[in-house]
Amino acid sequence: MATLLGSESPCTWGKRRSRNRNIITRISQSQISGRGFSRGTQLPEALLQERDKRARWHGIPVLLQKLYESSHLNSDFTQTHAVLKELSSLLSMEAMSFVTEDRKTAQESTFPNTYTFDLFGGVDLLVEILMRPTLTTLKKPKMNDDLVKDCLSVLYNCCICTEGVTKSLAARDDFVLFLFTLMTNKKTFLQTATLIEDILGVKKEMIQLEGIPNLSGLVQSFDQQQLANFCRILSVTISEPDVGNDDKHTLLAKNAQQKRNASPSRAEVNQVTLLNIPGFIERLCKLATRKVSEATGTSNFLQELEDWYTWLDNALVLDALMQMATDEAEHSSTESSDESTLATSPLRHRLPQSMKIVHEIMYKVEVLYVLCVLLMGRQRNQVHKMLAEFRLIPGLNNLFDKLIWRKYTSSNHVVHGQNENCDCSPEISFKIQFLRLLQSFSDHHENKYLLLNSQELNELSAISLKANIPEVEALVNTDRSLVCDGKKGLLTRLLTVMKREPPDSSFRFWQARAVESFLRGATSYADQMFLLKRGLLEHILYCIIDSGCKSRDVLQSYFDLLGELMKFNIDAFKRFNKYVDSEEKFQTFLSQINSSLVDSNMLVRCIVLSLDRFESQTEDVKVVEVLSECCLLSYMARVENRLSFLFRLINIINVQTLTQENVSCLNTSLVILMLARRRGKLPFYLNALREKEYAEKYPGCLLNNFHNLLRFWQRHYLNKDKDSTCLENSSCIPFSFWKETVSVLLGTDRTSLCAIASYIDEPYMELDQDLLED
Repeated sequence: MATLLGSESPCTWGKRRSRNRNIITRISQSQISGRGFSRGTQLPEALLQERDKRARWHGIPVLLQKLYESSHLNSDFTQTHAVLKELSSLLSMEAMSFVTEDRKTAQESTFPNTYTFDLFGGVDLLVEILMRPTLTTLKKPKMNDDLVKDCLSVLYNCCICTEGVTKSLAARDDFVLFLFTLMTNKKTFLQTATLIEDILGVKKEMIQLEGIPNLSGLVQSFDQQQLANFCRILSVTISEPDVGNDDKHTLLAKNAQQKRNASPSRAEVNQVTLLNIPGFIERLCKLATRKVSEATGTSNFLQELEDWYTWLDNALVLDALMQMATDEAEHSSTESSDESTLATSPLRHRLPQSMKIVHEIMYKVEVLYVLCVLLMGRQRNQVHKMLAEFRLIPGLNNLFDKLIWRKYTSSNHVVHGQNENCDCSPEISFKIQFLRLLQSFSDHHENKYLLLNSQELNELSAISLKANIPEVEALVNTDRSLVCDGKKGLLTRLLTVMKREPPDSSFRFWQARAVESFLRGATSYADQMFLLKRGLLEHILYCIIDSGCKSRDVLQSYFDLLGELMKFNIDAFKRFNKYVDSEEKFQTFLSQINSSLVDSNMLVRCIVLSLDRFESQTEDVKVVEVLSECCLLSYMARVENRLSFLFRLINIINVQTLTQENVSCLNTSLVILMLARRRGKLPFYLNALREKEYAEKYPGCLLNNFHNLLRFWQRHYLNKDKDSTCLENSSCIPFSFWKETVSVLLGTDRTSLCAIASYIDEPYMELDQDLLED
């Protein structure tokens, strides 16, 4: 040992404080280099005890030595468990403080006991103890379930308190796969699931589910509670990694990434693996739609509460429960709602039922998230068929009033990102996941009519009959045995709560998205009238004009919804004009549109397309009347206003900044020019763009930018994997005309009056000619 630690001479060791630091330094260096100690507990026990008090190690290195010595291959682990319990008591308080104090930065000074435990090889030793039965063919006594639970709990505590532990465990594929085998034991399931979730969250490469031994048998062995918890793990394995808001988020970068990775991603492969497990989707549907009364009995439920500490990594659930109790106390005119009052009030006896509700809500959040991801994947049609067959939508409809929207929940702080793993209450998360599921379920799919009940379907048929138009084929083909039950369908219930929501509530964003998805695709007059008769248009206009709503996200969702609701519908424009009955209201409406064209351009597109159709229907007296009276149509009919929108739409985007969110601006500008081309006015519009450039003293910039955007458009939308039906359905313009118009605009013949090149003077040609080069 002298050769490793040096002599005891003052010149080598200096003060005792330096000795403590030298021991730690040598251990750290050996762990990094692989030379020297394999674990800190190889140091003599006497030396460790001598240094312990001054270094404030609290006996952890010595206890680790005892743990190592008592866990040899032929051990019955009795003493091992006793030592581990001692260690656990030293570490658990640090983990609890980490959970309850807003996640401090994991460092040595904050959590010294956990840091010391890891430094002296505690993490590696626990992994070795857990996996030891798999490393020998000798018949050994089965490891005690409580010992396994405690090992897992200590590892989880180390993960959340010590930087790098989670990553080091994630790098061990053998250990990660081994953990899944522990999930077969119900007694250790919750601790295992919690640790796996933490590990997979930092793993560099997504785990492949097909590599888990007997995954199908494992999942089929789970009870409903375990399956719900397992969904929390699955969410990490089936979701594409979040690329954030950097350059990778642009369409240019996404297209390049897709070109490099032509094969299905690991997330897509994992989705297929799950769908191949017999009964998996059916069980998720049952979990998502079961009533609270059908869940685990109270006695079993209260036993489960003991495990919540390891299941949750924050105190949000308990906060939610206390808030429920506080709300009930205020409702009962209780003067105080502090802990002492709650402890002595009758509310205490009712709290378990509230806990049971939140417990069930937490399960459903995870299940709905998994179903939502699967609905958005490549196997969408297969998933849709199963969700319809297992009556997911009618089941959710039956839960709507009693559980999903049983009361108002404030949501002003909720973020609208695609990944909704936000630190919000279970009730808020539940509502958001429910609305996202409805959005994914309805979007461009004929199964959207399952959101209605039989009476409402009959109403749609009656609307079509009265208007003397054929019923939509998807409506005719809807299986009436799979639609919603009761007096109201799910869509109608959603409209009811949507109108009650406060102006800036973040739920409005998701509610509007869900309703908009019902309208998206080929425009259906009957669908629009169904919603117009329920006052949706007036409600949207109130929110945009009169409510004082400032949220850009909410306003964007309402612009998009308004566009789908009004498109090609003369009755909608008539209703619009009735509500917007003053110049002041109209100017407020225009101001909201002009404040952010990225948010409102879909509505602009709807107005332009509708105006074009109405102008070709002048034999219809009703259309002529609305055309002459509607302030919105009159405004868009003026060519200078259409040109103004065109200038700004082209100017606010370029190829380098195009994203899924703003690419609609490019398509809206194309719609304006396609309609102009139909009427032989394309040269007029292109010349107006040229004159605008010279008036603004930047000749060539606008047209060169547009030229580059259209070159990108060709690469993006003419890709064989790209679905162009959305553009065609939303505009009622054949995609062949879209392609043809873009080709004409990109023509190289400078004598063509319809080619952009003809309007750019030679010195200003192709300012960004290499922009699209790979």
